[in-house]
Amino acid sequence: MTTAHASIDGALLAQSRALIRSLQTPEGAYPASPTFSAYAGYCWFRDGSFIADGMSAVGEVESAESFFTWCSDVVLRYKDDIMAAVKGAASGTPLPNASMLPARFTFDGGRGADEWWDFQLDGFGTWLWALEQHCARHGANPAPFADAVALTVDYLASSWERPCFDWWEEHDEHVHVSTLGCVGAGLQAAARLGTLDPTRASLASETAATIRAHILSEGVSDGHLVKWIGTSAVDGSLSALISPLGFIDPLSDVAASTMRAIDADLTVDNGVHRFVDDTFFGGGQWPLLSCFAGLAKLAMGDRPAAQASLAWAASAATSDLALPEQVGAHLLAPDRRAEWVERWGSVATPLLWAHGMILRLAKELDR
Repeated sequence: MTTAHASIDGALLAQSRALIRSLQTPEGAYPASPTFSAYAGYCWFRDGSFIADGMSAVGEVESAESFFTWCSDVVLRYKDDIMAAVKGAASGTPLPNASMLPARFTFDGGRGADEWWDFQLDGFGTWLWALEQHCARHGANPAPFADAVALTVDYLASSWERPCFDWWEEHDEHVHVSTLGCVGAGLQAAARLGTLDPTRASLASETAATIRAHILSEGVSDGHLVKWIGTSAVDGSLSALISPLGFIDPLSDVAASTMRAIDADLTVDNGVHRFVDDTFFGGGQWPLLSCFAGLAKLAMGDRPAAQASLAWAASAATSDLALPEQVGAHLLAPDRRAEWVERWGSVATPLLWAHGMILRLAKELDR
């Protein structure tokens, strides 16, 4: 990394920490984006968990634990819904998607009144994973979260095979490999936390092993991970399974093949697209996905590639050091951008998830 890049990154990293701290709500929620019309007022378990992991990694212990407390409070609030989902799955009469937990909640833990593509499982895995990472990193006590962890394990173990919306709120008819990876990583982490009773601990670890085997047998095509079961296409989110989630061995052939496929199909000048058919705001490149790619490549031993990913993500910042959800320098569907701007306004800026991921990658490179 050049001196110029290091200087830019230093200012951006300081701003990222300050921005996330300043926007975190009293309840502990991380707003997805404070002003973007479709996201304002909501916190996603998935986005927030990766933000919390980034904050934890750079030493923002109180911020991360405040978010985990928010997650725990939300899970406990919906205990009856979770138990109904577990009971329905066990009896062979699973609940309809609309009765499952949503992906995003209002800051006070409500479901919200807006219609959304809500049934997603990945966030409930990522909060377990991020919590365990934080506890291992800082020696934090997981006991206050024990009841919520147990409920989440029951929910995920009962429902992981169900189709649901992916990271991008799309294609709820499919089982998505990135979702499976988040769920598996979360269950694996929960088993390590030490708060589960022996029966649940076995359930968590055995289900995680089953999910990994399922991914490697059904979620691979031409040697690489795929977007969903039954396709050969890749998705930019798949790199997260390699790192930071660590659910796929970074030194494995499937990891190497997956990153080659992402580079070939989705990456231009170190900026990573979501997927080849993306039309959202014209299908731009996402700084947070470049950070995930950088983390994966660093775990695979390619430090220069990780540095290049960080430099590209940093270059996406605005003059006031705000990172957008995506950038429009290389659109896959430029004719589709205007319809989204008309619907929701300009691209979400700042996106706190992007700021969390740049903190995480920069910290990993410092090591």
